[in-house]
Amino acid sequence: MRISGAIDFNAPVLNYARKDFPLLEADASVEKALEAIRREGIGERVIYFYAIDERKHLVGVVPTRRLLTAAPNTLLREIMVPRVITLPAEATVLEACEFFVLYKFLAFPVVDAGRRLIGIVDTDVFMDSVLESEEGEREETRSDLFEALGFHLAQVRDVSPWRVFRYRFPWLLVTVTGGTICALLAGFFETTLAHSLVIAFFLIMVLGLNESVSAQSMSVTTQALRSARVTWAWFKTAFRREIATALLLGLACGALVGAIVWSWRGDAPSAFVIGGSIALSLVSACLIGLGVPSLLHAVKLDPKIAAGPVTLALADIFALVIYFTTAWLVLR
Repeated sequence: MRISGAIDFNAPVLNYARKDFPLLEADASVEKALEAIRREGIGERVIYFYAIDERKHLVGVVPTRRLLTAAPNTLLREIMVPRVITLPAEATVLEACEFFVLYKFLAFPVVDAGRRLIGIVDTDVFMDSVLESEEGEREETRSDLFEALGFHLAQVRDVSPWRVFRYRFPWLLVTVTGGTICALLAGFFETTLAHSLVIAFFLIMVLGLNESVSAQSMSVTTQALRSARVTWAWFKTAFRREIATALLLGLACGALVGAIVWSWRGDAPSAFVIGGSIALSLVSACLIGLGVPSLLHAVKLDPKIAAGPVTLALADIFALVIYFTTAWLVLR
């Protein structure tokens, strides 16, 4: 599908998607796949071939080189790449451009909620509007497409400071609120802090570790959400992986800091409180770093802007609750 003139970056990407593409059965042989391609044609332009299962769900991408060089009796499932980066049907043109810049692919499949392929968006859609080149120059400029897209997106986002302020400030209020809650928590446990100064000494380290770990988990999750659909199956898999990582990080950091406290102050109860609190709070920090971006993505809010303040505020609050409560129970 060729589009001339300026592109509306807020329009649904489906407006610019091609519908003339062949679909190959994942359980078919290479020979049968090639017969189907000859019989049905390949449309205006094909860059990648996509494989579907018996329910018409997208299950893989078949590189053209593998399709042409594999033995005739080879099943497509054996040569396809099962991890396909897809665009959801509700994605905008701006989001599609971000995918092109990030992944450097020449086309992306557009899928519905059931992961059925409903369109393909390729780089040719954006050539006229972004590169503004003549037909004879397109081959020479094709290699510059991704760089040009990046510059073009920057221009699209070049909005007024007041608009950026209105977009970002509400999320920073979350940080202000979280900091106020943390201050109130510290005041509530003022007696506990006065009773054991070493608990106060390591307060900054506890908060710093939690913010670092939650930010790491948040970054990994936000990156994964670019190509993943948030479903319970995806979340359960990510949750199990994050729990295992959190336990390892918590035990390692907790044991290390606890050993430092014990060797420095010779205070076993305080070492237990600080080390144990770090171990527990890092688990909560990892889960918050996974949960907040996933939730924001599921409700169609921008996790790149909103997840940071919310994640860090929640991580700080949970860390202080665990830290002060453990100190109050053990050291009173």
